[in-house]
Amino acid sequence: MNAPAQAAHLLPDVHQREVPQALIDAFKARFGERCSTAQVVREQHGRDESAYTTVPPPAAVVFAESTTDVADAVKLASEHSVPVIPFGVGSSLEGHLLAVQGGISIDVSRMNKILSVNAEDLTVTVQAGVTRKQLNDEIKSTGLFFPIDPGADASIGGMSATRASGTNAVRYGTMRENVLGLEVVTASGEVIRTGTRAKKSSAGYDLTRLMVGSEGTLGIMTEITLKLYPLPEAISAAICSFPSIEAAVRTTIQIIQMGIPIARVELIDAHTVRMVNAYAKLGLREEPLLLMEFHGSPASVKEQAETVQEIATEHGGNAFEWAVTPEERTRLWTARHNAYFAAIQSKPGCRAISTDTCVPISRLADCLLDSVAEADATGIPYFLVGHVGDGNFHFGYLIDPELPQEREIAEVLNHKLVARALQLGGTCTGEHGVGLHKMDFLLTEAGSGAVDMMRTIKRALDPKNIMNPGKIFAL
Repeated sequence: MNAPAQAAHLLPDVHQREVPQALIDAFKARFGERCSTAQVVREQHGRDESAYTTVPPPAAVVFAESTTDVADAVKLASEHSVPVIPFGVGSSLEGHLLAVQGGISIDVSRMNKILSVNAEDLTVTVQAGVTRKQLNDEIKSTGLFFPIDPGADASIGGMSATRASGTNAVRYGTMRENVLGLEVVTASGEVIRTGTRAKKSSAGYDLTRLMVGSEGTLGIMTEITLKLYPLPEAISAAICSFPSIEAAVRTTIQIIQMGIPIARVELIDAHTVRMVNAYAKLGLREEPLLLMEFHGSPASVKEQAETVQEIATEHGGNAFEWAVTPEERTRLWTARHNAYFAAIQSKPGCRAISTDTCVPISRLADCLLDSVAEADATGIPYFLVGHVGDGNFHFGYLIDPELPQEREIAEVLNHKLVARALQLGGTCTGEHGVGLHKMDFLLTEAGSGAVDMMRTIKRALDPKNIMNPGKIFAL
């Protein structure tokens, strides 16, 4: 590995581009009150859930309500070579929406319409500002659902831009597998469409896959066509405690290698269980645990659950607890999704340096256990959760932002973790994306030749470098 990645509180050495008053005036003339230069609005759109704390906000925020709005905003910005940064709900963890080179934030949260539901074809088309919970609430009556669940109630546009996944990915895949087509505003302000509602196509370059995961650096997604799935006839959730993290991980590996179609399998370590209990007023056993969910017919769910229980027992799993009613399941999954906030609250005033490695399932125990030992040796508090069914897990190192030595410890731990994951055939980011924090890691993982190819694509599609510049790699 090269030198450690950029420390989370430092920005890459970039030049803030000037945003001329003439451009601000043009935005105000076009968008009226939907163009804001108020300090509080700019600051809201100049931060996310990452550990970056000292980034200048964008010069203005445009609240788009249609694809035409986005196209017009990009055209105006392009005339002055000023950056544009798309904004959904601000839940990203890697600095994706920060205006590191200045520019204009384009907020698509008002673009929140479900445009068409094609229940017969199991597809839906939505505007980019629709959130995942909104989508599932609005299509519930069709008997269908959208399974990608990153935890936060993120926008579909943001989830597509970062190639998000989450707790259901072990069964339903990631955004990469579930986006069929897009409407995209390019760097010139042109509106293009990629993909169709068909389940497959061999027509030309796969521009949909190129855009999904591009983090707003190649274009701004305004409409997304997604796959839907029938709501399972039966759903059952269970928690099982283990004497050690290794026992929980070995159980997970055996479940996956046996081909059991488990829908979710999440690891929560004992530290995190303790934090969640305090935050959510739960009484979970303060031991490493797996939180699992099974989907299917009543008979298949029963069979899956019984098989998993046998495997867990072989590895010392105990205290199996079942949650069959929607209320019980929601209580458990809400606790899992609130693990980040529970951890932050456990150390008032702290920030979390989050990791996002993913490794082949056969190497999960090797990567995870060595990383736990390293973290424990430093004494730094942390939380550990993981979508371990697909080899993805997250440490959150809890640091005092005023103590540089704690930041340094967290960055060193993150660096060692990524080095280990890459050595084992894994990746530096399973779902959060590269953004600012993982730029050096991407170079190590992909190699200079592959990153140069990415730069070539970026320069071809965005010659003025206005589309969310300074993210993924430096030009």
